[in-house]
Amino acid sequence: MAPAVLIIVVLRLWPLLLGLNFSFTGDGDRNGTAVGLDNYRELLDDPLFQTALRNVGLLVLLLPVAVAIPGLLATFIYLRVPGHRVFRSVYFFPAVLSPVIVGAIFNLLLAFDGPLNAVLGSLGIGPVDWLGNPDVAIFAVVGVHVWATFGMALVVFLAGFATLDSALLDAARVDGASLPQTIWYVIIPGLSRTIQFVFVTTMIGMLTSMFGLLYVMTSGGPEGSTYLPEYYIWVEQGRMNRPALASAASTALFVIMLVVGLLQISLLRRAGRED
Repeated sequence: MAPAVLIIVVLRLWPLLLGLNFSFTGDGDRNGTAVGLDNYRELLDDPLFQTALRNVGLLVLLLPVAVAIPGLLATFIYLRVPGHRVFRSVYFFPAVLSPVIVGAIFNLLLAFDGPLNAVLGSLGIGPVDWLGNPDVAIFAVVGVHVWATFGMALVVFLAGFATLDSALLDAARVDGASLPQTIWYVIIPGLSRTIQFVFVTTMIGMLTSMFGLLYVMTSGGPEGSTYLPEYYIWVEQGRMNRPALASAASTALFVIMLVVGLLQISLLRRAGRED
């Protein structure tokens, strides 16, 4: 175990501690000077970071949908719906695409004069400014991210199904259970650990793997409405040259992921015991 532990300590824990220490220093003229909690106070007063935190709350609310989609599709594949082998490949395909490619494709599809609005127009529905409306853009980007990444969660669910006792499914079928009843009373309890894992990894992916889509599709706009902490970190570090403030935002993001992850695991375990 020593080599693996050494790699984790050197490449993960030590940089994390350095970043935490750096977040208590200043930028610019105060570079290297201890400033206490000034960076964190500035974060809390920054409207863009406040927007990023609100969007994190939105991601938490949308998380069950992001987990349910690959879970249901994996269930249909496991139950061998017609064409399940083809579906398995098709569903996983977006996971191998670069976020830049995905963002460019959906920029064309979601353009104000693009194909999606053309279809809506043929149905008598007015065009939607998917990427230019501050109230809609974040939902569009999150939806594209879910489409691009759910294939990996689907593979995890299929691996979880390999551990599910098929006798329970046979018993449910013999007892006349409907598909929703089978999912609720047999599959979900049987895959509780897999669901916990997918919840946590999906949340981490939403918080740390959307930069490419945000950069290509909205660049944080319109009006900063699609800011997330990772994009805020890049702006402060890359554009504003404020590494100490970016380190403070990185520390805040780590704390958010830790708290949300532990809370999810606690709630899911409690739900599993109640079942």
